[in-house]
Amino acid sequence: MALAGLLLLLLLLAAAPAPAPQAADARQEAAVRELLRRLLGPRAAAGFAVSVNRSLAAGGLDTYRLSSPRGAAERVRVAGSSGVAAATGLYRYLRELCGCHVSWSGAQLRLPDPLPAVPGVISATSPNRFRYYQNVCTQSYSYVWWDWPRWEREIDWMALNGINLALAFTGQEAVWQRVYLSLGLNQSEIDEYVTGPAFLAWNRMGNLHAWAGPLPLSWNLKQLYLQYRILERMRSLGMIPVLPAFAGHVPRGVLRAFPRINVTRLGSWSNFDCTYSCAYLLDPGDPMFQVIGTLFLKELIREFGTDHIYNADTFNEMCPLSSDPAYLSGVSAAVFKSMTAADPDALWLMQGWLFQHQPDFWQPAQVRALLRGVPTGRMIVLDLFAESKPVYQRTESFYGQPFIWCMLHNFGGNHGLFGMMESINRGPFDARRFPSSTLVGTGLAPEGIEQNDVVYELMSELGWHQEPLDLQQWVANYAERRYGTRNAEAAGAWQLLLRSVYHCSGPCVNHNHSPLVRRPSLRMATELWYNKSDVYEAWRLLLGAAAELGASPTFRYDLVDVTRQAVQQLVSEYYLEIKQAFESRSLPELLTAGGVLLYDLLPELDGLLASDPHFLLGRWLEQARATATSDREAELYDLNARNQVTLWGPNGNILDYANKQLGGLVLDYYRVRWSLFVSALVESLNTGTPFHQEQFNQAVFQLERGFVYNGKRYPSQPAGNTLEIARKIFLKYYPHAMRRGRAGAA
Repeated sequence: MALAGLLLLLLLLAAAPAPAPQAADARQEAAVRELLRRLLGPRAAAGFAVSVNRSLAAGGLDTYRLSSPRGAAERVRVAGSSGVAAATGLYRYLRELCGCHVSWSGAQLRLPDPLPAVPGVISATSPNRFRYYQNVCTQSYSYVWWDWPRWEREIDWMALNGINLALAFTGQEAVWQRVYLSLGLNQSEIDEYVTGPAFLAWNRMGNLHAWAGPLPLSWNLKQLYLQYRILERMRSLGMIPVLPAFAGHVPRGVLRAFPRINVTRLGSWSNFDCTYSCAYLLDPGDPMFQVIGTLFLKELIREFGTDHIYNADTFNEMCPLSSDPAYLSGVSAAVFKSMTAADPDALWLMQGWLFQHQPDFWQPAQVRALLRGVPTGRMIVLDLFAESKPVYQRTESFYGQPFIWCMLHNFGGNHGLFGMMESINRGPFDARRFPSSTLVGTGLAPEGIEQNDVVYELMSELGWHQEPLDLQQWVANYAERRYGTRNAEAAGAWQLLLRSVYHCSGPCVNHNHSPLVRRPSLRMATELWYNKSDVYEAWRLLLGAAAELGASPTFRYDLVDVTRQAVQQLVSEYYLEIKQAFESRSLPELLTAGGVLLYDLLPELDGLLASDPHFLLGRWLEQARATATSDREAELYDLNARNQVTLWGPNGNILDYANKQLGGLVLDYYRVRWSLFVSALVESLNTGTPFHQEQFNQAVFQLERGFVYNGKRYPSQPAGNTLEIARKIFLKYYPHAMRRGRAGAA
């Protein structure tokens, strides 16, 4: 299989210059040393010697080596073929020899003193050229309000986890503004096209225009300067940033400026009508396609430089106007031509989501036509949801185009314990062994981050392995590193989680449909893929470990997350009691179950979430407001942030898609909805009139909309003792939960 990978790499080399880090080795060395100082402090960092030498790369594949030469001033020597490779080697040393851990939810960096010597030489070579990161949607669901310090931490995390290929989409609206003004559009025509910040991902893919905008010019300027810093840091570490390119969508104002232009209008997207949807798509044969596409990319390259890989997605969740293969190949040829006119060495990175999302349209002839409109080797396809619904298997490995096996994992940035760890552990290796495989990498492509750390650490490690891992042993080691010590109860809890929430098999979608975070109705799904009692028992074990581990921030985060999952399961149980009581016309039972849910369980959950900084609505809203340069902007950004996690559109168009379980949101949004639902059911029984879902939907929409626009400020700092709150909830609900849990299985 290694030979096949090298042959494919040669194919890429023949088709175009191979994408590689542009920063000199010395610059990458310096960047890794700075990362070490940020991570460990100057004293600890002094124990490491870092070198970068691109000649270490075996056939273009990243390599690192760890050693401890006798008599050296430094305890650990790290050599890498790139800055990313060296950083990955460093993190392996910290994990395996020092028992350390770095994740979104916290770091555990208690180093032994002195630093342990490396036994012999430890080395690794990545089996694939690329280790990719990001989904186009991550820009809006997770990154939208980030400042430079948060971006700096993320890029450090990326380097430690071996990421060498990543989207760099920040700041592009400033360039588009320049391009459209130069083409004769006026500011009002640009404003009516671009969305607000929290919805830019779908504006960039042609799904939406105008919603939650207009975009302030100050936003463009701030994002432009943020992009300079992002690109400088990525490149200094040896990463390859992927810049945006023109996919063919244009503002309506282009039709006024160029009356003879040949455009067609695509259909509506999701539940939006043409007020905010129905993109204008340039005909691939119209000369303006090349004018706009080339002008944009030249201006982008002039501003930011380039690493020669670009992303464009023309038909993301939108059906093309024609299934004629000639039309489809013409579209992809036009997109690629506009790239190469600005950069002859261009490679097109395309999300393969469209093939999975609309399989009825994208039959073999259509897929082949779109892909083969681009010379073989000049397009890389992201098999975006490969852990659940791989596309490479039914497209003969994307008909010869290179592809990256991606784990999507998370939709909308939802909270909820979830993972397909068995599938992740096997999938990339199966793809490499697939007949005539064109696999060139593995990737992380979540819509939203900062959840389920364990899944992302596993997937990152697999990017450097030749075979699957022993998951039970791996999870045991993970728990020990994460908390800084081996604890039998914590280890037992993680084994239960591995066999339950992290063992979804078959086509699985991590999109939280729990009744807790959905608009209530009498037809809500409560089925789970795992035995609920496993989570309740893991909850008990973690609380048992609290005496020893309670000082650990990562432990407290996990205790909140597992308690949250247990309470989410309990909400489903109380919902079923409410439903059964209503259907059997038992008012006392309805009042009892509804009362527990509304006046104890949901307030307790809200208090628990409010005790941890990672689960605060106020943090999300304050980050949005902090981005503003005026009160008016702050109000716009606040609306963007609230709408995304609730209504997702003016009328609940994609209602609760990006649901979050956050302190403040549970009490003032989800609980309010449940209160109205229980009241409506009680009134129905009292009056003998039927419950009408549509009437309820209209009434509850007013409450939902009221939350989006009420302007209430929420704490951005945690309050309360996490351990005490979790224990209180446990003592109230665990005995009853286990009785119910044993009755429910996957």
